[in-house]
Amino acid sequence: MEAQPLQSPPQQPLYLRLSNHYRQAIQSGVLTPGQRMPSVRALTRLHQVSLSTAVEACHTLEDEGLLEARPRSGYFVLKRRRVDIEPPNEPECGHTLDPAQYVGIHDRVSDFVAKCDIYPLVTNLAGTYGSPEMYPAEALKNAATRALRKYPRLLVSAPDFLNNSPLNAVLAKRALEAGMRLLPEDILVTHGCIEALNVALRAVAQPGDTVAVESPTYHGLLQILESLGLRALEIPTSPKLGISVEALDLAFQTHDRIRAVVVIPNFHNPLGSVMPDTEKEKLVALCERQQVALIEDDTYGAMGPDDIPLKAAKAWDQSGSVIYCASLRKTLSPGLRLGWVAGGRWQARIKMLKYAQSRANDMLAQLTVAEFMASSAYDRHLARLRRMLNVQREQMAEAIAAHFPAGTRLSVPHGSMMLWVELPAGTSAQAVFDTAIRQGIRVAPGSMFSNSSRFDHFLRISCGSPFSSETDEALRKLAAIVSAHAAPPGA
Repeated sequence: MEAQPLQSPPQQPLYLRLSNHYRQAIQSGVLTPGQRMPSVRALTRLHQVSLSTAVEACHTLEDEGLLEARPRSGYFVLKRRRVDIEPPNEPECGHTLDPAQYVGIHDRVSDFVAKCDIYPLVTNLAGTYGSPEMYPAEALKNAATRALRKYPRLLVSAPDFLNNSPLNAVLAKRALEAGMRLLPEDILVTHGCIEALNVALRAVAQPGDTVAVESPTYHGLLQILESLGLRALEIPTSPKLGISVEALDLAFQTHDRIRAVVVIPNFHNPLGSVMPDTEKEKLVALCERQQVALIEDDTYGAMGPDDIPLKAAKAWDQSGSVIYCASLRKTLSPGLRLGWVAGGRWQARIKMLKYAQSRANDMLAQLTVAEFMASSAYDRHLARLRRMLNVQREQMAEAIAAHFPAGTRLSVPHGSMMLWVELPAGTSAQAVFDTAIRQGIRVAPGSMFSNSSRFDHFLRISCGSPFSSETDEALRKLAAIVSAHAAPPGA
């Protein structure tokens, strides 16, 4: 056989280029489940690489769950268990939308938090953060030290709310990657994305107004709406394509007090869906025609499978009608409450509301993150984070497919750090949660993500931590709990 060139970017380590080459072959079906891989020595001849490079490439694919090593036989393409699992059902778009029923999420979330406080935690499958080793702790510590050396009075000086911090300039530059053109003064740093959403909603709506949201959606958003006296109108949302623009258009025709639409177009929480660019463009155009604010939460947009960023919906904003909200807590530093908002034509009001609510963010965190994000180290960190999440999602999906009972459906996104699992019909996710939490296993029941009962048989399961034997054991126990609570056949 002739030597085969590797097509991956040359700046990647050689073993990653080799593993990418065979990952693509497996994913495209060129190499099929059960088929034997070329031997390690054959790989060295075919691709003119060292023996250690070939071994490392095979180990990488083995860690990703794509290959299995058989004693004295070599590596074989692993048969994927989850190919037999159906994705969750698509939503029904024909039912009547009634905002009057959507109240009471605080009680459900409070119950979840209280039970998590009571019972000792063994395995957390409910979080939306990576584990600490997935973030650049040492680099951030060094950046903070340099900031304090440069500004020795930083911790004893009040931050200036009126002036943009260096972080604004870095965020504006990074926004170009998502298709946005922003100036530093278009950006306001906030205490996480939750504050960005809060001030955005307060800027465009008043108590009693209706806000259209995805169904299901992030429970923190439902809490904000309830606390502000706003009425949530849940719009059917696809695990594949995101919010139904057609259903939203119909809602505009039948509800006259919709003041805002809140969406998570990129790696939706909890569905993991990504809206196609054509749908994002239609969504922005619809909200512009209706003169309704579109509030975009892009917390997970940088967590795609490769180095090509997903476009934000705001990339199609021509009139300032899109309020863009984001956070660095998932991608860079869970320990720093840093988010930001670009408020479009509502920016001045948002800035006033932020000042009234919480004043300026502390400068040490902003200077630390600004220095790191301005360097190539940030891009290397994101590349590493994406690789780890790709592996962890696949491993978690394989384990769920292996352990959970028949009738389970599974949505596996191409990015982010969560899986949306539909349990067998008639299974109460709340009952599963109540049993699991007593055994030290924490999951997020679907009832937290809607004020309707449509998702009471769903779980959101985190894949933000490296897969381990402990994780696998926790999933086995969780699967047994699901089986115990599943409705008997024919019930």
